[in-house]
Amino acid sequence: MNPSDHGPGVTRDIPRGMDGFVTSFRQDVTSGFLVFLIALPLCLGISMASGFPPVAGVFTAVVGAIVTTFLSNSELTIKGPAAGLIVIVLGAMQSFGFTGGVDPAADLQAYRMAIAVGCVAGFVQVAFGLLRAGALADFFPTAVVHGMLAAIGLIICLKQLPVVFGQKASGEPLEILRELPEKILHLNPVITLIGLVSLLILFGWPVLRQRLRPAWLRFVPAQLLVLAVAVPLGMWFDLAHEHTYTFAAHEYKVGQSFLVNVPGNLLAAVTTPDFSVFTAPQTHVAAIWWVMMFALVGSVESLLSAKAIDLLDPWKRKTNMNRDLLAVGVANIAAASIGGLPMISEIVRSKANIDNGARTRFANFWHGMFLLAFVALVPQLIHRIPLSALAAMLVYTGFRLASPREFINVFRIGSEQLLIFVATIVAVLATDLLIGVGVGILLKFMIHAINGVPLTSFFKPFLKVTTVDDQTVQIDASGSAVFTNWIPFRRQIEQLGLVQHNNVIVNLAGTTLVDHSVMEKLHEVSLDFQQAGLRLDIVGLDGHRQASAHPYATRRRVTVQMRRITVVGPVAMEADLIAMVRDQGASGFTAVSCHGGGRREDRGDGRQLVRFETIVPAEIAAKILDALREPRFTADRMTVWIEPVDVLRLEQF
Repeated sequence: MNPSDHGPGVTRDIPRGMDGFVTSFRQDVTSGFLVFLIALPLCLGISMASGFPPVAGVFTAVVGAIVTTFLSNSELTIKGPAAGLIVIVLGAMQSFGFTGGVDPAADLQAYRMAIAVGCVAGFVQVAFGLLRAGALADFFPTAVVHGMLAAIGLIICLKQLPVVFGQKASGEPLEILRELPEKILHLNPVITLIGLVSLLILFGWPVLRQRLRPAWLRFVPAQLLVLAVAVPLGMWFDLAHEHTYTFAAHEYKVGQSFLVNVPGNLLAAVTTPDFSVFTAPQTHVAAIWWVMMFALVGSVESLLSAKAIDLLDPWKRKTNMNRDLLAVGVANIAAASIGGLPMISEIVRSKANIDNGARTRFANFWHGMFLLAFVALVPQLIHRIPLSALAAMLVYTGFRLASPREFINVFRIGSEQLLIFVATIVAVLATDLLIGVGVGILLKFMIHAINGVPLTSFFKPFLKVTTVDDQTVQIDASGSAVFTNWIPFRRQIEQLGLVQHNNVIVNLAGTTLVDHSVMEKLHEVSLDFQQAGLRLDIVGLDGHRQASAHPYATRRRVTVQMRRITVVGPVAMEADLIAMVRDQGASGFTAVSCHGGGRREDRGDGRQLVRFETIVPAEIAAKILDALREPRFTADRMTVWIEPVDVLRLEQF
């Protein structure tokens, strides 16, 4: 996308700060409104799937829009609740006694404890920002992060599919999967119809809209279409009133329990945290655990999303990750203090923000203002939204996180990446997020060790810096370049290049292995250099073998054992030797004049000789040795020897 795509008069010099409020007002308000249409149902659905009241997700988006707009310099990210945190928030709720509506008093207590955890996690994120921990996301291997997100997507799908069919889901993901066929057999036909129609729109609209005329229809969000269809269907089936109906000789109940429940007074929904969760003997250990989960997973997801959106920014602006992490932490403290969900930089809404023509961070601000106005002024319209439609949106979101295309993309990078990806998914489904991520990282360690990565270089890159000229420095790496030592490696590259304004050559010839995460991150850093008017060159990989044809595939240095045949004999033999080795399949040779003598020679300067060498595979070496036993070569005295040699570039022989 080019800046010119955003309309006439757009230049590359996009204003930041308060200047953007005025100069980009029209574009940002328009995008903010369109993102609001997507965000409203997602905020409600994510909140309910997390065990929170529906309006809690709106609180989060509104607070994020107000706070982060002025604290962060991330221009195009949209802050709000994310599907990727559903599993963590719901897990915290359940550990604090959440009953899913069976005991409202227990549910309220669990909710207040969970937002206390969210509040403290916000302080941890602020500390991360102040301690410049924005590089935290660079530690985690790419395959592990994608595996974690795919596992979250599968869990969301499993937990929300029963809701699509008018049922409730509880228990662990594998348990829900086992019970799913029975729940489908006992589905509620009316609720299922609304849910399936919503799914059909969500999956079909992206395919259909490319062919639509007029073109403006292409910008209509699928989520808005779902609401436009699901709300009238809910009214048609009179879900606002409790009643029964008969279908296929079976009687079913419907009523307000299948609709979103929001308070008529927004202020009445404000809920304060219960910090006794950190002092009560039965909950304090779990509370600390969930603070760690909220802070770590939320920070990593937010940083990864912000980095991804920076790459899509038409004006190539860069987010200060430490500042953004601090802003998200402050906003999470504020949101949790009034009952909101944890927030991150959300990738789907941020991508929509770019596609809708946003120019500055005030698009995020306006999307929050539209949410606040809608929920405060017309809550009765939200009450008309069927829960099965929101569940369908979350199933669609979960499917996109765990799409078959993700598996294919990972496999194209390398089979070892697919193994790590799948292992992380299985471990998360069988245990929990943190253990699953740990399993993925441990497996990557094991694969690196098998591939010969020296233990001494797992966490410390061995770098040698030399000056090439006044504007260029070279970094020679040895040992390995892997995800665990990437952070100090990157710091060195950025210090020498971006900070000191030099071109940088990174020579990886001395490395045993360069993993996929480092290959991908080197590409990201090279884009930073381009934007700064500098050059980052990656050299020295000719002797490494790629795990696949993918440009970011793992590279492992390989040596191939060949045979070097050396012949020392009369100068007149050179032409015959050249012809013979060519006939036997040798690709090259070396011949140099020399002189010498043996114990049978007269003392003196020795006779004139030729030293002839060729390096060939073992099977060709055997043929050459047989040919050297022919009379034309044995007629004169010569010395022949053969020795094994390791070569780096097999294609040269």
